[in-house]
Amino acid sequence: MSQTTDASAAHHETFTIGTAWSAEDGAARARDLFAERIGGTPDGVWAAPGRVNVIGEHTDYNNGFCLPMALPHRTYVAARRRDDNQVVLVSQLGESVVSWEGSVDQIAPGSVDGWQAYTAGVAWALREAGHQIGGFEAALVTCVPLGAGLSSSAAVECSVGLALADLFDLGLSDSEAGRTDLVNAARAAENDVAGAPTGGLDQTASLRTTEGHALLLDCEDWSVRQVPFDLDAAGLELLVIDTRASHSLVDGQYEARRRACEDASRILGVASLREVSDLGAALAALDDEEMARRVRHVVTENDRVIQFVELVDAGRIREVGPLMDASHDSLRDDYEVTCPELDTAVDAARAAGALGARMTGGGFGGCAIALVDRDVRNEVATQVVKAFHDAGFTHPDLYVVSPGPAALRVQ
Repeated sequence: MSQTTDASAAHHETFTIGTAWSAEDGAARARDLFAERIGGTPDGVWAAPGRVNVIGEHTDYNNGFCLPMALPHRTYVAARRRDDNQVVLVSQLGESVVSWEGSVDQIAPGSVDGWQAYTAGVAWALREAGHQIGGFEAALVTCVPLGAGLSSSAAVECSVGLALADLFDLGLSDSEAGRTDLVNAARAAENDVAGAPTGGLDQTASLRTTEGHALLLDCEDWSVRQVPFDLDAAGLELLVIDTRASHSLVDGQYEARRRACEDASRILGVASLREVSDLGAALAALDDEEMARRVRHVVTENDRVIQFVELVDAGRIREVGPLMDASHDSLRDDYEVTCPELDTAVDAARAAGALGARMTGGGFGGCAIALVDRDVRNEVATQVVKAFHDAGFTHPDLYVVSPGPAALRVQ
């Protein structure tokens, strides 16, 4: 952790900027857990990042556009192939260590729960896709903040998926087509085994991003474009504010929004909300006011993603702040997925001089992000912490992030 405090602030306004593990440290932690709980030496160590979505929220399952980037924070898995069908899983994701043992043939929707559903579920999904997956042993550790809307679950799925692809010589690691297959397996694990009805944004960001770039993702055909995202050259930083408010995508709220979008598409006679070209006419055709607000968010959010990328491509990255602000306001008012902690973080960051701020991820808790000038970052962080203290909220966790690499073998 990097100690960064405002000496003039009251005690409750001090803050610490969290840092990611180095690849060497993460790999060592995974190998140590493997040796301690499983025994012996793994065949290798693989790592996959969490992600922060810069803009484009709740558009992925509407065939729209998103702009995620990989975090430097990763999940590391030390893994070894077995000669039988037995599976041994050990996860230290947070404070506790969780284990699961069984046959690979036993893994199916409903057979595993908790974090092991995300881990074992990838093996099930790869087998369902026709790949030959036998027994294996794996030990996972992570520095991706859990439950913060930074795709800790996708980091688990993608690290395990990449490990299995290499252990069983599936030939999926080194091509875009192969990595797309891994995205599909990771998404199936989350949807069908873990029971979280997410789109493919998180897994694509974890497996297909490039260091130093954000990823323009077209969720209609899953094509991607690497968008250079050099914040440092512009004197900017991206501050991630983990509100530490409870965040879960399996409590029905996420599914309700998704279902409303699907229902609206049927009423409007389009395959997805991506196809809505006349927003005014679409809203006039919907009798349900809540449904109309959901549609308005998705359509306008898609437009914001395209405008954001156009500004970045034109070298005008300092002008994207109003688009971030508008995104959050739409998520708060039309999609209704923010919460008091997220709104407090965003409002405080804006008031303290952030160029733009918004919630990121599925919402209902989790993280906000603020685009800030490097020299005002400490002031923004201080004012966010103060606002949380004044509101009686839990002290937020803070991170400064830059676009990291996609999932890869680290040892």
